[in-house]
Amino acid sequence: MKKTILKQAFALTCASLFAMEALADDVTFSSSNLPIVIIQTEQAINADEKVKGTMKIINNGEGAINHIDDAANDYDGYIGIKWRGESSLNFNQKKYTIETRDALDNDTAVSLLGMPEEADWVLLAPYNDVSMVRDVFAFYMWNQMGHWGPRTQMCEAVVNGEYMGVYALCESIKRDKNRVDISKLKPEDVSGRDVTGGYIVRIDAFDADDVTFQSKVMGIQQQWGWGGQQTTEAPITWTIYYPKKKDLQPEQQAYIQNYVDTAELSIQGPDFADPEKGYAQFIDVTSFVDYFIHTEVSLNADGFKRSAYYYKEKDKKDGTRGKLFAGPVWDFNLAYGNCNFCKANNVKSWVYEGCETNPTPVMWRRLLEDEAFRNAVRCRYQELRQTILSEASVNLFLDSYATLLDEAKDRQLTKYKEVLKSDNPWGDWSSPTSFFAAYRVSSYAEEIQIVKEWFRQRLQFLDENLPGDCSSETSVHNLDYFDVGFQFDGQTATIESPKPITRIDIVNATGACLRSQAVKQADKAVIDLSRLGHGMFIIVCYTADGSMISRSVAK
Repeated sequence: MKKTILKQAFALTCASLFAMEALADDVTFSSSNLPIVIIQTEQAINADEKVKGTMKIINNGEGAINHIDDAANDYDGYIGIKWRGESSLNFNQKKYTIETRDALDNDTAVSLLGMPEEADWVLLAPYNDVSMVRDVFAFYMWNQMGHWGPRTQMCEAVVNGEYMGVYALCESIKRDKNRVDISKLKPEDVSGRDVTGGYIVRIDAFDADDVTFQSKVMGIQQQWGWGGQQTTEAPITWTIYYPKKKDLQPEQQAYIQNYVDTAELSIQGPDFADPEKGYAQFIDVTSFVDYFIHTEVSLNADGFKRSAYYYKEKDKKDGTRGKLFAGPVWDFNLAYGNCNFCKANNVKSWVYEGCETNPTPVMWRRLLEDEAFRNAVRCRYQELRQTILSEASVNLFLDSYATLLDEAKDRQLTKYKEVLKSDNPWGDWSSPTSFFAAYRVSSYAEEIQIVKEWFRQRLQFLDENLPGDCSSETSVHNLDYFDVGFQFDGQTATIESPKPITRIDIVNATGACLRSQAVKQADKAVIDLSRLGHGMFIIVCYTADGSMISRSVAK
């Protein structure tokens, strides 16, 4: 066994060295200001099952240049890897699912590019997103709203000797203390409080290997008929994402299916708006409010009906019910004006009303019939418009990433030149991305300006049309939002919080944690940023009750 392992290690090491030189002919790639990921596999990568390989990550630190022949200093080890996605499998730039492993092929938790230890990772390809940051912004926004969303790090990748372009290395959605932090379900947890959680479910594409159940409430779908576009009913299928099929027990499957059924039926019930008898006893209203806002801001063509995740907490020891939470968010490459179907290129559209593709759960339309929910949406949105959704904040994010990607974006768009507008108008529609594209651009700079203008128009529409009245005294189901007093003088940030702060992280624009500082449960903290370089930084405050809030600063 030992000889086999050593022989395999030698072969893979040689293959990794070969990858340093055998790059794509159309792009010269020797160094980058982004981390460099080099992957080599024993067999051709496919979409069906992971193949064995090695991965090395070169990251010389903030502001340093990484060279392709530098020694691996972030990760240098074994992996399993496969393609991920569905329609994107036809794209020239592939997405990858990666599992870090040891020499015996066991999955092994590691920290990659400063992100918390885990074994499961994703390399997201921005192939049909010329801005290269739509997914990254969506995750960032969800984090800024106080929820866990996949952390990301931009990088450039070489796979089996070929330069594959710019990627976002990110966390996958998984039950973990540093990801979806819910209780672990064991096979023996089949009754009482033990069977109540945690679970992760989703509405998404599925196959025969998935454990699914059909909603007891029909979804809505837009279809064209003789009288024009009409709303029809269509079934919604849920998938149990965690526990996995091999670990899921019949009692657990029955429990979570019944819980989702109960929650959906309560939203449709006659007492649905009653704070005690209605839906608020089954769902975490705060997360549903945020998820609604996040999805409508994005105008995501797949919003609410694809890659739509939910999780359920375990019941508390004191008998308090563990509720169903909306999130985390996933898959936004077709969002923010980047899509030509599902009214996604019309800034005056609503995602919750459904469209001509997959059926949309009707619960979102029903929730808006509750005055308390509408008012909570309006109040929360107005709060976010002063922070993460202000025009200045959105533009700062886009400008920061444009600066970060200034060099790498040229290689990406040289490698995949078909995503840009060409001199031949017929050539513009020869790429697989053309089937979804709402528009074409000639340059990265043009793309960034279009995305900025799209945000301006979309947010203006929501300002004028989002339902709800924030001046109303109507109950909003005791939503647990909180804010912090925040002052920044260019060097020092002062934070005052209504909740005791226990830790503060300083994160840069690429998602790397530059500093983590423990705080002895104080309601005021002062952070010195004088030693950091210039750029955009995110100050993340964690409180004693597990809440999180963040603020962006430009320096």
